[in-house]
Amino acid sequence: MSDAAAKPTGAAASSVADQGRVSIGQIFLEFLIIGGTSFGGVVPYLRGSLVTKRRWIDDKEFVEMLSISQSLPGLNATNMAILVGEKLRGALGSIVAVIGICLPGAVLMYAVGVFYRIHGDHVWVTAALKGVAAAAVGLILSTVVSLSKKSLEGKFDFFFMALTVIAVNRLHLGVPRTLIGVGILAILFHRPRKSQKESVAQ
Repeated sequence: MSDAAAKPTGAAASSVADQGRVSIGQIFLEFLIIGGTSFGGVVPYLRGSLVTKRRWIDDKEFVEMLSISQSLPGLNATNMAILVGEKLRGALGSIVAVIGICLPGAVLMYAVGVFYRIHGDHVWVTAALKGVAAAAVGLILSTVVSLSKKSLEGKFDFFFMALTVIAVNRLHLGVPRTLIGVGILAILFHRPRKSQKESVAQ
């Protein structure tokens, strides 16, 4: 095997190189920033920081980690922090990532909780919360559009996506049950065919 074939190229090489230089302090600081600035939903900020800005993971890894985070109990943000931190620096990376992403929210939400208890029924506060809720939906939608361009490669991927939406929103099935069912169907559909195995063997 040649050296050129053995070494990753382009963005993949940059991502691998970046991972090799990631320190515990960098992990803590980045997740601290995410936790302190992720207004209206953390998923867009996670992707912007970890994939676009830092290149610690790529879109494929992000979608896979997000799927695991949503399939298991707990908050998506903390689950993602654990997975990314462990990938970058093992158990210690997971610990500092979770502390970093939770610390700003814990402090801010305590202050907001005190403020809301005193002024929550004010008309201006109610109007502001409605505006923030609409902006949060827009942030999540923008992330969905960006990820779908790279994750939905074939027409049957759209079928699996639609099936998941129908099962959760219309049939009111639980998320774990839906993901397991759709996951099994996807595995059966994407399994290597006999012709593909023969071509690989040749």
